[in-house]
Amino acid sequence: MSALVDHDIVAFEPVAGVVYEKRPARGLDGQPVSGLFNAWIWLDNPSQFNSYTTDMVKGVIRAFRAASNARDVVAVVFTGVGDKAFCTGGNTREYAEYYAGNPQEYRQYMRLFNDMVSAILGCDKPVIARVNGMRIGGGQEIGMACDFTIAQDLARFGQAGPKHGSAAIGGATDFLPLMVGAERAMESGTLCEPWSAHKAYRLGVVLDIVPGLKVDGAFVPNPLVETQRYLDEFGRIVHGEPLSGAPLAAGKALMARGVVDLSLLDAKVEGLCAKLMATFPECLTKSFEELRKPKIDAWNRNRENSRAWLALNMLAEARTGFRAFNEGPKHDREIDFVALRQRLAGGEPWSEAMIEELIPKAGGRKT
Repeated sequence: MSALVDHDIVAFEPVAGVVYEKRPARGLDGQPVSGLFNAWIWLDNPSQFNSYTTDMVKGVIRAFRAASNARDVVAVVFTGVGDKAFCTGGNTREYAEYYAGNPQEYRQYMRLFNDMVSAILGCDKPVIARVNGMRIGGGQEIGMACDFTIAQDLARFGQAGPKHGSAAIGGATDFLPLMVGAERAMESGTLCEPWSAHKAYRLGVVLDIVPGLKVDGAFVPNPLVETQRYLDEFGRIVHGEPLSGAPLAAGKALMARGVVDLSLLDAKVEGLCAKLMATFPECLTKSFEELRKPKIDAWNRNRENSRAWLALNMLAEARTGFRAFNEGPKHDREIDFVALRQRLAGGEPWSEAMIEELIPKAGGRKT
């Protein structure tokens, strides 16, 4: 056979914060298969909850392109390092210190972000999001662009934009209505209250969940959410909802005794990869290309308008929200929303002085 043609535009090179590796594919019997691999793409920024920087976005795009073109790759596993976070979105430090107040720069950044989402949606291999922890904000958006999600059950899912100066228009407003319906999409995209893994599983955002907490050598379900009941006495669904009161206190005590173990998560992901391998490759590719179309159609309709709005928003609300998150005390990173609304209702224009007064300070809010 003559030499195979190289279809990569550029070869993948290591990028700080992104790890690309090929792991031997395993068959349905769990044994490695000679000559075939799964590509694992890791977000490696655990100290900042695997939030992606500009350079990391570039690395993810190139990693997906490499995996897509690799003839010996069966499936792609997209995940994060550690057990705290899959990804919490864009790096708020970079947003606050570089992009805030610079819409022309953020517009270019959003071109890269759009290309990252499109690289996932356009990958020639099925993409599995291995959710090892929080999947919030832009992390939820790139996760929903994947074909499958397998999560450990301590993970949380949701949006954060309206609480921190943005809108969930990097994919969530496109994908959520398709996946969970209009009302639940509205809930996630506006209230910014995270869903437990059990709730995300119930609503169809997640294909499967596995226990992630081990206590005294045995796996236990997430002790912070309701897992034993489906309905309350009024017939409302409570499965996956957060506990409160004494049950929550007991759950926290159990959490403190346990350790996070992701071995079941890895086994479940490898098992799904094995099932995907046991198919005709071109028939599989055509099937997931067709099944992606509702996501792709919605994404392509809106991404450019969304990019323009997000860039201009860096002059006001995003500039304020990202700075508050970056500069505020650890447990006080949101602005005074009531004060902002009152000032805007009185006709006050945006100004640097107003932004400074709205941002929480270490010694208490400035008055």
